[in-house]
Amino acid sequence: MITKVRITGFGGQGVITAGYILGKAASIFDNKHSTFTQSYGPEARGSACSSQVIISDEKILYPFIKKQDIMVALSQEGYDKYIQGTVEGGTVLIDEDLVETTNSLPNKIHLAKIPTTMLAEKNFSNRIVTNIIMLGFLSSYTGVVTKEAITEAVKSVVPARMVKLNIDALNYGLEFKISAEEKLTV
Repeated sequence: MITKVRITGFGGQGVITAGYILGKAASIFDNKHSTFTQSYGPEARGSACSSQVIISDEKILYPFIKKQDIMVALSQEGYDKYIQGTVEGGTVLIDEDLVETTNSLPNKIHLAKIPTTMLAEKNFSNRIVTNIIMLGFLSSYTGVVTKEAITEAVKSVVPARMVKLNIDALNYGLEFKISAEEKLTV
């Protein structure tokens, strides 16, 4: 079993950190193999960026993604750039306040919308945990890593003074439920 995940957004949203945490959750805490690569523009904050994580039960021979099984989009630019690279039957998770789906959706994908930025601001008074809420949602919605693995990975990556905030945000994402009409196959 091999799963290719692309997380995309703009610099400053924690896209690279989210990919790193996901890869660490898989390889260190779920005892799977994983690779992590990143791509970003010349400016760190505000430019398009993405992280790519491959998770497998077996050794991974090529670390780059051409088509993803799961795509997380935290910006319109990232969504527009990578949506066509989602495999048939793949899953797309979007921040519904920042990304509008278009008629360019690939056939037969699972689309889930969650207002991660709004939830971070409303429930935690801090946009900095947007990526962590999305990681929790990604983990529970797709099952790509276990709850225990993603929790331990977050604890091991974030600064000690930020652990409680990030674990609370992660748990919020893990427990977030979408209504049936929001989960659809296009």
